[in-house]
Order: sequence, then structure tokens, then C-alpha cells
Amino acid sequence: MRTAFISLVGRPNVGKSTLLNALIGKKISIVSDKPQTTRTRIRGIVTTADTQLVFVDTPGLHKATTALGERVNATALESMRDVDVVCLVLDATQTVGTGDKWVSEQLDVSKAIVVLNKTDAVSSAKILAQLSAASSLGAAEYFPVSAKTGEGVEALLLALRLRTVEGDAMFPAEMVSETPQAQWIAELVREQLLAVTRDELPYSIATRVTEWEWPRVRCEIVVERESQKGMVIGKSGQVLKKVGIEVRKQMPEGAYLELFVVVDKDWQHRAERVERLGY
Repeated sequence: MRTAFISLVGRPNVGKSTLLNALIGKKISIVSDKPQTTRTRIRGIVTTADTQLVFVDTPGLHKATTALGERVNATALESMRDVDVVCLVLDATQTVGTGDKWVSEQLDVSKAIVVLNKTDAVSSAKILAQLSAASSLGAAEYFPVSAKTGEGVEALLLALRLRTVEGDAMFPAEMVSETPQAQWIAELVREQLLAVTRDELPYSIATRVTEWEWPRVRCEIVVERESQKGMVIGKSGQVLKKVGIEVRKQMPEGAYLELFVVVDKDWQHRAERVERLGY
């Protein structure tokens, strides 16, 4: 058996979570067009007859202004240590800039793989130009991919299998994620809220399952201010109702999901609250 631990790192919103889902072949990480969607390390596993690849999806590295931001940055940086391969993910629709260069300076980029994602959204000429610009980072290999369409994903997987080392499998062959089911449902709730809320509200929302008596699941939605509570509930409860419907579609048949909204004033600015909420 040959194995490898692989960390996916990069700035916010470069498509790391979508890439993880494409590599695994199943949705195990929530996705959103809003930066900082991923707040914790999420592991995905791909096992074949003779290899096991363990991927670690990390929060986007950014200039932190809150205790939550500092915590997710620390999580991302920690995830680059003690892995076999680091994939630095870039956004093909954005210029390779100082943020990408700063991230590259946090790792041994000479051994890293640069993954240019979102190639489906740009022309072939743009892809070549972006790869040329990215070459200044000095990475070991470069791969253009589209996590959205799957183009280039198999070539990337093949290259990663060539980076494996001899070792026992760390996870059962049938396992694709180590995220507990309760945490996954809480994340699905947050994903739907990200899709329907605007401005600063998405960053003020945390979710956690507080009761699990299957098939009944109680999920708490935490906001920072009383005014945000009404926005999350919506007129006549329409926002919560819509969120609940969409989440139940992704839960096992027969599940009963209860959603409640609570206020925890300025939670993302208080380190002890950030930690208590699981970040």
C-alpha cells in the first residue's frame, strides 16, 4: 500500500472546497461564492487497490480582523505541516498577486504543486498567461484544472499518486470523509444560509447541532446581534423554511430537522466563543 497526505491551501474563494469534492467524487465540503466559507480542516479520502490519498481542505488564508479570522488562518497554516504534498490552489480568473505570493512563502513551494483552478471560466490564452505568471512562484509542478467540470482532475490525481510513499492505509477503504454526521448537517445549514444572506451577515453566522435523537435533529443558528436574528428567520419564517427544505433534501429519508436562531453578541470577536463553537 502507498499513501499520501495532501493539503489544499490558498487564498479565500479560489475553489479549494469544490476541488476537494471533485477529487473525492462526492460532496464532502460545503461550497459558496462567499470567501471564508471553510472554517475548519476537512479531510477527504480516495482509496484504490494500492493507494490511499488523504486530502485536507483548509480555510482560505487572509488578513484576519477577528478572533475567528485568526483561528481559521492558524488552522490553515497548521494543515501544511506534516503532510506529504501541498497543493497551492490559484484562481484562473484572478491575477496572480501578492496574496498568492504570501501564501507561497508560508510553505516550501519548491516541493509544492500549483493548481490553477476555474479554467472553465477563462480562455486558453488566459490559462497560458496565468501559468506563465504563476511560474515565478517556483513550484515543482503546475496543473490547470476545472473543479466545476472535472477537466484536469484525473491528471492531477495521477500526479499525486506518484507522490505517495509506502505505508499502511490510515482509513477504511469505504470511508470518504471523517466529518461527523452532526457536524456535516450543521455545515449544510450554514451553506444554505450563505446562499440566501448578504453583506456582513454570512460571517456572523455559526451553526451547531445541539440535539440528536434520530430521526429528530435540532440545529442551532448563532448570530451576533438581535437585528440579524430576524434576517435569518425571514418574514413569516420563510428564510428558515427554505433552508430547512434544501438541507432535508441532502439528509437521509425520514429525517426531521428543527432550526432555532440564537444571539451570541459579537461571538466571532471573542476567542473563547470561537473555540466553544468548534473553530
